[in-house]
Amino acid sequence: MSHRVSVVISTFNRLPLLQELLDALGKQTLEADRFEVVVIDDGSREPVAQALEQRRDPFKLTVVSQANAGAAAARHAGITKATGDVVVITDDDMLVPPEFLAEHLKAHDAGNTVVLGQILADEALGEKPLFERFHAEQLAKFVARYREQPTAVRGVMVCTGNVSFRRVDYLAVGGFDKTLSRSEDRELGVRLQKAGGKLYFAEHARTRHRSDHTDLSVWMRRNYNYGVFDSRIHHKHPDRLDADPWHFLFLVNPISRGLLLAAVTAPPVGKLLSRAAYKAAETVDKVRDVHPAFARVAIAGATLSYGLEYFRGVREEAGSLSNALKDLGSHSWKALTSRA
Repeated sequence: MSHRVSVVISTFNRLPLLQELLDALGKQTLEADRFEVVVIDDGSREPVAQALEQRRDPFKLTVVSQANAGAAAARHAGITKATGDVVVITDDDMLVPPEFLAEHLKAHDAGNTVVLGQILADEALGEKPLFERFHAEQLAKFVARYREQPTAVRGVMVCTGNVSFRRVDYLAVGGFDKTLSRSEDRELGVRLQKAGGKLYFAEHARTRHRSDHTDLSVWMRRNYNYGVFDSRIHHKHPDRLDADPWHFLFLVNPISRGLLLAAVTAPPVGKLLSRAAYKAAETVDKVRDVHPAFARVAIAGATLSYGLEYFRGVREEAGSLSNALKDLGSHSWKALTSRA
């Protein structure tokens, strides 16, 4: 039996949160016979299959177990197994309201083919590490930007925390690039858009992020890897300026650009600066309740720390300073000529 919607969830060592997500999917306003859920266990230390087999959900639940291969490979396996016309992807640390799937389907029925939903911050965000509040700030800016222009979103904005697309379109562009361990979602979004996808921001198709990340060193490494893999995506799609990591350099405060370039020129110095910036931000964050300005300064410090690690990753992928500067020059020239 095929379904109109397939929800695909890659999971790794988060069984309690996954169970709560499945409970929420069992309370959807969309009729249970119109959707299925496919869970891919990407090599969890304690396999989830046995626990999930004991569930009695109103929807069809399929569990696929595999050796750890990364989120891109796991989600691809789930989409291959899925039968729905529309694939909805969300993370195993999300929680969804009853109208979640109905809102995604509503956007597709209106003629959109790639739908980005809104990701809300955890209700306990104030208790989370500063870097989690930094990410929540970025998501809030996204919503503010596209709330009034929901059809202006671009493929590079695609995030697997909350996105849906037509399964036939996904297969037609070749699916996730499994060589990318970061930013595989935005690279897929670029290909879907280049193939003629109609993108839309569905504000009411909401998920709530309940991240359990607490390790600062892991966060730093991820920021570095985003720079590495975004660089690879640019070389795969050199025609897309918005997929070029150097694009971000011109979006930040001009005062910060010199520091970010220092991370490219001297990566060890950039590493020291990124950690110093974050430590200073944490110090300010401790007194954020005194005045709103302190909270803004703390977020700004975390943003700078992120950027420094990101551009260290860009330099790593470039291989040398001269190659990095050539890439910067090429981006600048393309940006200037595209506005001419």
